[in-house]
Amino acid sequence: MVQIAQRTRENADGMALKLLYSGCSHHTRPNVGNAPRRGAGVAIVLAALFVTPAFAAVTVQAPKPLDELIRAHVRAPAAEARGAALEAYARDVRRTATGLLATEGYFAPQIDVTADPGDLRVAVSPGTRTSVGEAGVEIRGEIPPERREELIAAWPLKTGQPFRDADWRAAKQLVLRRLLEVDFPTAKLVDSTAEIDPETSTAHLHVIYETGPRYIFNGLRVTGLSRYSPSLIEGYNKIRPGSRYEQKALLDLQAQLQRTPYFTSASVEIGDPAEEGKNPADDPVRAPINVHVRETPPHRLSFGTGYNTNTGAQGEVVYNGLILLQTPLQFQTGLRLEQRRQTLFADIHLPPSEDRRDSFGLLSQHEDIAGLKRKRIALAAVRTQIRGSVEARYSVNWQRELQEPDNAPSHVNRALTLDGSWIVRKVDTPLNPRRGFVAQLQVGGGAKAFFSDQNFVRVYSRYQHYFPVGERDVFTLRGELGRTFAPDRSGIPGEFLFRTGGAQSVRGYSYQSLGVKEGTATVGGRYLATASAEYIHWLTPAWGGAVFVDAGDASDTRQTYDAAVGYGFGIRWKSPAGPLAVDLAYGERDQKMRLHFSLAVAF
Repeated sequence: MVQIAQRTRENADGMALKLLYSGCSHHTRPNVGNAPRRGAGVAIVLAALFVTPAFAAVTVQAPKPLDELIRAHVRAPAAEARGAALEAYARDVRRTATGLLATEGYFAPQIDVTADPGDLRVAVSPGTRTSVGEAGVEIRGEIPPERREELIAAWPLKTGQPFRDADWRAAKQLVLRRLLEVDFPTAKLVDSTAEIDPETSTAHLHVIYETGPRYIFNGLRVTGLSRYSPSLIEGYNKIRPGSRYEQKALLDLQAQLQRTPYFTSASVEIGDPAEEGKNPADDPVRAPINVHVRETPPHRLSFGTGYNTNTGAQGEVVYNGLILLQTPLQFQTGLRLEQRRQTLFADIHLPPSEDRRDSFGLLSQHEDIAGLKRKRIALAAVRTQIRGSVEARYSVNWQRELQEPDNAPSHVNRALTLDGSWIVRKVDTPLNPRRGFVAQLQVGGGAKAFFSDQNFVRVYSRYQHYFPVGERDVFTLRGELGRTFAPDRSGIPGEFLFRTGGAQSVRGYSYQSLGVKEGTATVGGRYLATASAEYIHWLTPAWGGAVFVDAGDASDTRQTYDAAVGYGFGIRWKSPAGPLAVDLAYGERDQKMRLHFSLAVAF
């Protein structure tokens, strides 16, 4: 616990009054899921009388935001208080205000308190704010010199900055956190001193850290398994024995396990080296990785319902099985019924191996969108790999499709394709990004020589960039480009051609209504280009408003491309699943207003 003390010291000029903040810290072995707080700050003990909300009878005369700080912690005395009770009350208020001002760097304030029955008046002249003078950061232990210098250089309280208790505590925690993140999970703050000189209004700082021994990872120690073998968890583990300790590696493994369908919860932390008979005094220390999981029930049936403006009302039933043929194979099958699309599917996901996951799937689908009825059946084998910020998907697909455009001849398309998709995500947060970008590239095609009705290669790209504006707002630019290289579009399944329009595309137009006209239906073309600009102003942390403009089209030739423009405004809500968008858009080509619902997650 930190204590505040006054100390007088003899120097060449006589007696100088100095306030000394001194403190010590404790250390607890870190848990990755809930890292303990370390270090110390100024402890101001307020009586319960002074932590209730302020009453209207309290008047505080002080510069902002000091007036708000004091008003939040004091209240008027009781209406029946008299004499000595009022005097004691005024003294307590003065002490409380003095302590509060000290946390903001004002150590020599003038405070006038007038306490009457049911009324309190506090007048404050804070004086000169204390600024940071010298800052001495000492890191003890076997740490590479360049890293020691880097950590000391990162000390955020620089000479001349205002000295605030909150900043002082945050600065100490910053350096400690960086020590704990790599190599030194037992690092601790052993001493911190802020010496305040009222004569010069400066704070001289000194902090001492101890790194403790350097740690390296040993193998996994898994608890909580009953249905599965530890090899299932090993498939998700990218930490190799002998590699340096990194807190991020533990967090990444924990996140991977929590995302799997096999476990309802997972915790990952560095273990005690003594549990494996290792000497904790060794340097480096070989420590196990403790993994505790709670298994998901092996069979689950779920139901869902909803509505979106693209395909209408929907409902679904999905069965998830996690053990197939006595092995941890995830089997998923379900039926999804939407007003304009109906889908029956079945997928088998193999356990992960190194950095990849393999799956096989069967799909039967019927849809009636923009005057085009499509009935298709598809088989696919997919491999997914994630390396850093790049997610790659490689697949082999076979599909047979019956297309029935309104008022035009129907036709059957067949294709066996090889496809690749790469997504790069570099955003500050995955669900509610304000900064960064997401980029996607898809390449795929088929050939007549390999069970396809047409030779073709499809290339599609999408890019979205987020620009932060002010403290909370964000400006977004999005674009799409696509082309299918083929002599013509005959014999090519609709999945390898382009239509656009609707939510998260060109708003102001019906879903997939922009494309090539065949009869009275809209079918896919070989060219696509869209662009969008959107500005979101967040009125509160959860609710905001947006304005946007979209443009784009899909066509069968470059000569017939004619971008349709839509613009409008909408509401944004930061739901647990991501920003929910409700947009009202006007389509210039159709001269109609349309309402769109979408979940605006970075793709």
